[in-house]
Amino acid sequence: MRKRWIFTAIGAAAGGATAYLMKDESKRQKVVDKAKSIQGNFNNGDDLPIEEAGQPEVSNPENSKMVSEGSQFGVQYYNDLTEKEREILEKSNS
Repeated sequence: MRKRWIFTAIGAAAGGATAYLMKDESKRQKVVDKAKSIQGNFNNGDDLPIEEAGQPEVSNPENSKMVSEGSQFGVQYYNDLTEKEREILEKSNS
């Protein structure tokens, strides 16, 4: 309950600060320009490493088959973990 009030207070303070900054036209323009410059830094997709594009299922059928089968590592890990927990519980109850 207390966390909700804290988050509400932080949100209200952020909203008040935003309203104060947006009140004056020059400050509003500075905020908008800064937001656009920050957004421009994140939108540069030129340096993203793209390994495969187009139709990977045609160009690499082994990889496509592996992906379509899905990984069973998480399921096996969960099953092993629950089996170990079950063994520990049985030993402690004996």
